Amino acid sequence: MNRPVPPVWRSILYVPGNVPKFIDKAHERGADCVLVDLEDSVTVAEKPTARKMLAETMAKVVRGGADVSVRINRPLRLAIPDIEAAVRPGLTALFVTKTEGVQHLRLLDEAVSELERERGMKVGSVGFAAMIEHPRALAEIHAIAEHAPRLIGMMLGGEDFALETGSLPTSDALELPKRMVAFAAQAHDVPMIGILGTVADYSDPAAYRKSAERARQFGFSGGTCVHPGLVQTLNDAFTPPAEDVAHARRLIEADVKAAAEGRGSFTVDGKMIDIPVIERARRLIARHEAIARRRAA
Repeated sequence: MNRPVPPVWRSILYVPGNVPKFIDKAHERGADCVLVDLEDSVTVAEKPTARKMLAETMAKVVRGGADVSVRINRPLRLAIPDIEAAVRPGLTALFVTKTEGVQHLRLLDEAVSELERERGMKVGSVGFAAMIEHPRALAEIHAIAEHAPRLIGMMLGGEDFALETGSLPTSDALELPKRMVAFAAQAHDVPMIGILGTVADYSDPAAYRKSAERARQFGFSGGTCVHPGLVQTLNDAFTPPAEDVAHARRLIEADVKAAAEGRGSFTVDGKMIDIPVIERARRLIARHEAIARRRAA
């Protein structure tokens, strides 16, 4: 199955698709991805306006080097005009709200493929980020992660999920379903997006950073925010610390030396080092280098 290469996104900044004052400054915020929202932050009456603005909006938000994605609506009668407006050269991904199964994404894939052909784009170039927002979708997350077309990321839509389960969108209530989605994504090498908390509360940057750093420890790849002041917090939280990078390089150097001596395991700083530890170090270095390439681009 052909899927786009997942982008390196430490920070994803939501921008309402119909508010010029936010759109005009989005490129200055330092986000890896600007997510233009056509869904909840845009009223039904304003959605046609946001769609008409979208080509210009997309051109504006990429001026600082960010990728641009678009969050589309559900039901289908709203999703299709969103897709018609969004699929154009320069679009990295569609964030598919209320994803519930592989067939849902295959249906949208058909529409996107037609538009890519019509508009001179490489077929399959636009990715899908699947947003899990209903408890019944939890039964489908492994199938989605393994079989859905175009998949470049998965996430739990915390506010909607809490609404559908009759719970409050607290860190405690959302951690289990977020980690369930993460396990499915990670089982099939799909990036898991999000923090172990809610993105709606941006009043406590220190707590936000703590939630983001904790998510990184659980293998999440990056987070979303609705306030531009939290972009740097996410960038910092999802960038491997310099001391971790240095330690990983030490481990890899020690592994090369041990292999030359015919040893599969060895000790560094009083700790046993074997294959999983070295593989983790290699992945951390790969992540560090991917972020460095993004910064240099």
